[in-house]
Amino acid sequence: MEHKSGEHGHIPVMAERMIDLIAPALTHTAPDGTGATFVDATLGAGGHSELVANRFPGVAIIAIDRDGNAVSSASERLAPFADRVTIVRRRYDEIADVLADGGRTRYDAALFDLGVSSMQLDQHDRGFAYSVDAPLDMRMNDNDTLTAADILNTYSHGEIARVLSEYGEERFAGKIASAVLREREHQPFDTSARLVELIYRAIPAATRRTGGHPAKRTFQALRIEVNREMESLQQAMPAAVDHLAVGGRLVVMSYQSLEDRIVKREFAHRVTSKTPPGLPFDLPGTAPEYRLVTRGAERADDAEIASNPRSAPVRLRAIERLAPR
Repeated sequence: MEHKSGEHGHIPVMAERMIDLIAPALTHTAPDGTGATFVDATLGAGGHSELVANRFPGVAIIAIDRDGNAVSSASERLAPFADRVTIVRRRYDEIADVLADGGRTRYDAALFDLGVSSMQLDQHDRGFAYSVDAPLDMRMNDNDTLTAADILNTYSHGEIARVLSEYGEERFAGKIASAVLREREHQPFDTSARLVELIYRAIPAATRRTGGHPAKRTFQALRIEVNREMESLQQAMPAAVDHLAVGGRLVVMSYQSLEDRIVKREFAHRVTSKTPPGLPFDLPGTAPEYRLVTRGAERADDAEIASNPRSAPVRLRAIERLAPR
């Protein structure tokens, strides 16, 4: 996730911390990273890839994004590094196939910067932002068919309530779902302003005064459902960890608890010894193949949050591979 600044409109979140974390994995064979591969699994506007390309002039970069607009914009930004940057329009849960297509089975470092990008939020006609009236689209890949309007106009009460509760952690999911069904009988939903007004009416006034914009949770939930983000992340994490080279590092930035929970669970599983409980040492072949590089989830510091409020919710975790399978 990135914020506005500079020639290309965005600079990356927690950039220096990300560089510190991946540097040992990219420079273990050569100081400039020659021979190493970095995977930017969430290319976005290309800020992280550009930073890596500048800091490690020998590193090969594979950049992945499902969003055609992101691919187009980042291709321009990364044009000076075209000889060592490969940009692929795919979902990040296809990381194994992307590596295979490039003749690779392993990579040395990767970044997953999850959630909606600032570039997508700033493109108002795509419907990600609740602050402007726009079509209820929310597709990260415009080749997909399901939109946020489709969910509101076709899902049952129970399905809408489930999406809002599970993906938005919305306390009033049932009330909002009931209001949606009543409203769509008169006119199908097509733009965001009408949905925002409905949410204001459905959520009690006392609740509206705390916890940020009352539509935030609903918009997050719809976006996640449209793009199947949780399913994609659940498939991507095991594949990404599996394909790390020995000494390689994977960094993940999450922006809400559902994403972070998936990452935390996968990392915890990988660093757990398979030795039966109670033994004072690891039996042969049971020691963990990975270690946690970060202690818990790291957060953006006060200075970064002050300059870029969108970094406030970030939770950063990193894992390193210690041994081959």
